[in-house]
Amino acid sequence: MSLQTILILIIAVIAVAAFLLGREVYRRSIKVRQRLQMGQIFTNITHELLTPLTVISASVDHLRNEAPHHEHDYELMQMNIQRMVRLLQQILETSKSQAGELKLKVAHGDVMQYIHNTALCLEPLMIRKNLQFTIDCTPQSMMGWIDTDKLDKIIYNLLSNAAKYTDAGSVSIDVQTSRNFDYIYIKVRDTGSGIPQDRQKDIFKRFYDGEYRHHKTFGTGLGLALIHDLVYLHNGSIDFESEEGKGTTFTVRLPITKEAFLPEQIDETHLIDITVPQNAIIDINTVRPDINQEPTTTEYNEDAYKILIVEDNPDLLMLMRHMLMAHYRVFVAQNGKEALDIVYKNELDLIVSDIMMPEMDGLELTQTLKEDDNYKHLPIILLTAMTQEEDREEALRIGADEYLTKPFRLSDLKLRIDNIIENRKRVQQDYALRSGEETQKDSEPPTPEQEFIKRALECVHAHLDNSDYDRDAFAADMGASPSTLYNKLRAITGMNVSTFIRDIRMKEAYRLAKANPNLRVSDLAYKVGFQDPKYFSTCFKKQFGVQPKEFLESLTA
Repeated sequence: MSLQTILILIIAVIAVAAFLLGREVYRRSIKVRQRLQMGQIFTNITHELLTPLTVISASVDHLRNEAPHHEHDYELMQMNIQRMVRLLQQILETSKSQAGELKLKVAHGDVMQYIHNTALCLEPLMIRKNLQFTIDCTPQSMMGWIDTDKLDKIIYNLLSNAAKYTDAGSVSIDVQTSRNFDYIYIKVRDTGSGIPQDRQKDIFKRFYDGEYRHHKTFGTGLGLALIHDLVYLHNGSIDFESEEGKGTTFTVRLPITKEAFLPEQIDETHLIDITVPQNAIIDINTVRPDINQEPTTTEYNEDAYKILIVEDNPDLLMLMRHMLMAHYRVFVAQNGKEALDIVYKNELDLIVSDIMMPEMDGLELTQTLKEDDNYKHLPIILLTAMTQEEDREEALRIGADEYLTKPFRLSDLKLRIDNIIENRKRVQQDYALRSGEETQKDSEPPTPEQEFIKRALECVHAHLDNSDYDRDAFAADMGASPSTLYNKLRAITGMNVSTFIRDIRMKEAYRLAKANPNLRVSDLAYKVGFQDPKYFSTCFKKQFGVQPKEFLESLTA
C-alpha cells in the first residue's frame, strides 16, 4: 500500500471521527440546552406558585385575627402551606443546581449550637414515629463559617430520610470537629431498612425514588441529589455506609474556616442567629390532636349510616371526619390493617380509603374485603394522588365502587357518599314495597341475595313474639357475626339489623290487624314481640302513618 493511500485513509478516519465527535458534542449541547430550559421552566413555575401561597398565608393570618375561634383550622392551613413552600423551595434549589446558579453565602457564628438547635426541630417527627432520637455535638460550642440556608436543607433531608426508612429503632446525629478545627463531620445514623447493594450506586441521582414505596411513604427523588449538590457547593464531601436490614450512616464533611471560601461567598455583615432555624423545617413542630377522640356533644341516630375513613395523613383524616360526622357516624383508621380490625368489629355502611398507606394500602384493603362473601357488599370509595387511567382501571377492577383523585373538594367526596347512600335507600324502598310473602314467592330461581333474605325472614318469623330476640340472637341463627349480618342486610335492604326486625314485626302486625280487627292494641303488640304497647303504637304510626287503634277501628267501621 502506497504512502499516499495510507495518508488518505488516515485523513478519512480523522474526518469520520471528527464528524462523529461533532455530532456527539452537538447532541450533548442540545441536551444541556434542553435541561437548562426545563430548569428555567421549573424555576418560573415555582416562583408563580410561591406568590399565591404567600397571599393565601397572609389571608389565613387575617382570618385568624378576625375570627380567632377557628384556631385549629388556621394551624392546619398554615402547616400545609409551609409544606408546599418547602417542597417548592427544594424544586427551586434543584433547578438552580442544574443550571449552575446555586450561590454560597457563609456567615460567622456558633456552628455547633446552630446544628444542635436545627436538628432539635425534627424531634417531634421522631416522636410521632416512636423513634429514639439523639443529638450529640462535640464540642457543644464552636465558632465557624457556614451557609445556614444550605445546612438547614442538608440536615432536614438527612434526618427526615432516616425517619422515613426507619420503622422501629433509633435515629441519631453526631457532630465532631477535625483535629485542627477546620472541618466538621456530621454523621446521621439510623437502624432502618438499609440500602440494597444494587441500588447504592444510584442514590445521589436526581429523581431516583429509592425504596419509599416499600415503606408505603412518598418521595420526589430530589432529597439526596440536592444534599449531594449542596454539600459540594459548600466545598465539602458526603459518603455513606449501609447494610440491608441493619441501617445506614451518612457522613458529611464541611469546612468551617474563612479561608475555605471565596471572598464573594463570605458575608461579613451578618452573624449566625442560633435561635432561628430556617423556615424549611418549621412545620415539623405542629401539634396534632388525637384523631380518635370521640366528640362529647354529638348524638348519633340509631339508623344513621356508619362510615369508616382510612387515611394515613392525620390532617386530611381529621378534616374528612369533622365534615362527615355532622351527617354520619364516623370511624377512623390510618392504614388497611387498622381498617380491617374496625370492619370485623363494627357495623359499617361504607368505607372511604386512601390508596397509598403504610402496613396495608387501599388496594389490598379493597381486594381483601371484596373477596370475602361477608363484606363484598360493603361500598368502597378510593382516594389517590395517582391520576393515570391504568391506576383507575386497577382500582375499579378489584372492586372499588368509586375513585376520587387528589386534590379533591370535600363537597365532592360527600356527594359521592350521598349518591351511594341514596342508591341504598332506593333499594330499601323497593324492598319495602314488597311484603314478606311476595319476597318468598318468586317464580324465577332465587339469587343468593333472595336466599339470604328468605332465611332472614324465616328466622325473625320463628321468634316473632319473643321480645328478647335481638341482633345477636338473629346473627347466631343466621350463622354470621353481628357485623356481617349488618353489612349484608344494609346492602340488600338498606336497613340495619334492628330496623329489619322491627320492619318485619310491623308488617306482621298490619297483617294480623286486617285478619282480626277486634284485637286490642296491647294484644297485637305482644303477638309481634313488643312489651310496651305505647312504643308499639309509635312504631306503627311511623311506618303506616296511622295509630294502630285508629287503623283497627277503620277496619270495623
